[in-house]
Amino acid sequence: MKEYRRNERDTLAKKIDACRNIHFTGIGGISMSTIAALAKYRGFTVSGSDRSKSEICASLEKQGIKITYGHFAESADECDALVYTAAVDETNPEIARAIERNVLLIPRAAFLGYLMRDYAKRIGVSGTHGKTTTTALISHILLEAGLDPTVANGAVIPEIGGAYKIGAKDAFVYESCEYKDSFLSFDPTLAVITNIELDHTDYFESLDDIIKSFSKAIEGADITVANVDNANVIKALEGYSGRVVGISLGNSQADYYACDLRYEYGCGRYTFCHKGEKLCDISLPVIGSFNVYNSLCASAVAHICGVSPEIIASASATFVGAKRRFERKASVGGIAVYDDYAHHPSEISATLEGASRLGYKNIFCVFQPHTYSRTHDLLDGFEKAFSQANTVIFADIYAAREIDTKGVSSKLLADDMGQLYFPSFEEIAEYLAQTAKEGDLVLTMGAGDVYKIGNILIDKLKEKYETK
Repeated sequence: MKEYRRNERDTLAKKIDACRNIHFTGIGGISMSTIAALAKYRGFTVSGSDRSKSEICASLEKQGIKITYGHFAESADECDALVYTAAVDETNPEIARAIERNVLLIPRAAFLGYLMRDYAKRIGVSGTHGKTTTTALISHILLEAGLDPTVANGAVIPEIGGAYKIGAKDAFVYESCEYKDSFLSFDPTLAVITNIELDHTDYFESLDDIIKSFSKAIEGADITVANVDNANVIKALEGYSGRVVGISLGNSQADYYACDLRYEYGCGRYTFCHKGEKLCDISLPVIGSFNVYNSLCASAVAHICGVSPEIIASASATFVGAKRRFERKASVGGIAVYDDYAHHPSEISATLEGASRLGYKNIFCVFQPHTYSRTHDLLDGFEKAFSQANTVIFADIYAAREIDTKGVSSKLLADDMGQLYFPSFEEIAEYLAQTAKEGDLVLTMGAGDVYKIGNILIDKLKEKYETK
């Protein structure tokens, strides 16, 4: 199936403009549901399919979008174009029927690139880590400033009640994902790079390949807000002809930087500075030094967009984060249960470092590795990432799009680290219900469905502590 990149956007746009009925295979995903809703708003007749019903699907159906549950060839019988994700291929019956009918097939990223063409400011947030939170925080600050951006994020933003918001045609704020070079389908006017590390080793052959892709992703942007503390970001900026706006945790040579940085209960407090001038004091309600970097990127973008330092400070203080980003789920019997999306060694280490500042007696980290390739290729990093946890419990690897060809498993990882492994979510939750005590923190972590363990645990704790 054809990939459409930036240099082909005009040709693709003409083809899409000629379509009326668009079908979305896998419409229940966060990203797909967002662009399906945007397509409906643009006047297309939209249909979709997904494996099972969900809250996201129910919301789309309320907007008049017809959804079929299950993937059937006949679902592609009426559409002029079909939008798909990297998770499907020609073996999907809808894709196969669309190919048979010579229907226009459009990758998800390419269709999103098409939708944002009409916006004057296109703010694309990229990076190996932090792009979801940074996108959410930029959106939050702009909304607090009375602006009306259109937003497309990779996770739910509580204040807008979803992962997307349809706003005015002035600004489009979006998460720009590097997997399979998706961000090469976008055309930001203001780009953001939070950081760059080795990841997605099932697609990228090396770190140099990733850096080259980030370079291509920003090449047409007028401005790039970049974390200049990250050596790989510096490499990606080589040859860039636009304006670089550097952010740093403490380097006063950067355009924007943090002064007087300190932490209270794990949350960063700092003075937001611009070229030697102190703009405002920022107090974050979210933990960790990684969120200070996210905040610096978001605050720099907002300031470039004309938002006053006073609003940047007040909005930052009320930011609650994106869903599954150190999300507090419950406290039962004095045991706190949190959930986090971290699935890369650097993310795990950073999240646990922040959690360790909160004063809990013990930290139980339940980790579900995401994909065999990442687990295998970043194995050394995983073995070092959990030093701030008292106990680590491994769930089986979430395969996602892969089959096991690497000979790696969660049990092997647990054995190598002298930690625990249980083969089922129920067993993990039962162990935690019997072992965790008042004053402890249980943190489920991973990009798959590990959050379900927290739900099971909360029910068990309620039964244990609240049943009379």
